[in-house]
Amino acid sequence: MPNADNWQGDVLRDLRGTPPPQRAQSHGAAHGHRPAQEQQQPPQEQPQPRTSARAPGPNTPASSPAPAAPPARMQRPARSPDSRPVVDSALSGTARRPRQGEPAAARVSRAIRRIVSSSAAREVAEITRTAERIQQPVTTGRQIAVTSIRGGAGKTTVAALLGTAYAHYRQDPVLLVEADPALGSLPLRLGAETLRWTTADLAEIVEPQMSLLDVTGYLVQLPDNAWLLPGSQGRIGAMLDTAAYERVMVALRRYFGVTVVDCETLPAEVARVALSAAQARVLAAPATLDGITSTYAVLQWMQGLPSHMIAGTVVALTSTTSRPGIDVEDAAEKLRSTGATVHVLPHDRHLAAGGALRTELLARPTRLAATRLAAEVFQLSQKRR
Repeated sequence: MPNADNWQGDVLRDLRGTPPPQRAQSHGAAHGHRPAQEQQQPPQEQPQPRTSARAPGPNTPASSPAPAAPPARMQRPARSPDSRPVVDSALSGTARRPRQGEPAAARVSRAIRRIVSSSAAREVAEITRTAERIQQPVTTGRQIAVTSIRGGAGKTTVAALLGTAYAHYRQDPVLLVEADPALGSLPLRLGAETLRWTTADLAEIVEPQMSLLDVTGYLVQLPDNAWLLPGSQGRIGAMLDTAAYERVMVALRRYFGVTVVDCETLPAEVARVALSAAQARVLAAPATLDGITSTYAVLQWMQGLPSHMIAGTVVALTSTTSRPGIDVEDAAEKLRSTGATVHVLPHDRHLAAGGALRTELLARPTRLAATRLAAEVFQLSQKRR
């Protein structure tokens, strides 16, 4: 269980299955080896000790008391959901080959400009500074809520980009939570293949004495030390109430350095709870006239709330087409006038096509913009307990 002295070290040691230094280590545990099945499967019920008496052995005094029964462990829930594929087999063949985020001509032109100018060195220096901001240690887990005013604003895409950036740059575990049970697409965006346990399921299971290995047995493992907690199994009618959401988030906060929550669209009740409880908030907005108008109205409403709400809010302005119908920079300045921070995510063909997010296919401007956004949001989360 994590402690205040070395929170991140204890969590990583627990994750790898390595006993603390003061305990005796077996050969496998001392080298961090743990079967993959033990990491990914939910914990099994503890076998009950036999109650029948046994005759004392030749080296055991007859008057020796019976050994104490081991302490009771968490019991597996009676209802165990079946695994379901993220994409139905009848639809999986309809997907086309993923596209590069920008055309080949644009990539070649950018590479030539970087060779003949000094922009490459400046770019490397900027990436280094941004990475250092993301890698700052935390004493308690940071929770970042991502929401939007309407569907199709790029909310889930922004959540996936943030979670991927934190998992890439940070050493402690990162969690992505889908608090949008209404057919959310976060598992698809993150490349998950099957789903089993959901946020509502884990709310009935999670207990304070659970270890990190117990918890991760109910999560979907992702690359780079990241995990996913889905909101549903792709079924219509899945529900998540605020009590279940709060129970899960309070219990999991101590295990993960950063938690990114893909919320429902406003003004859903769970989304409002997530925004108020998070240390930083991201409001995804499309770079369209109606998207800017509705987002500006929400930011004006947030100005009447406690000052930390809008000060800890970042607007992710996403370009849905290569030629938006508005002046994106002018629109961003208008939104900044409310006190919120605004970052622009350029149009990217790979993101626009949907499907699993593959960072190597993102256009270079998109990768840089997403990393800057992740650093800005994390910095804001550090300013609030």
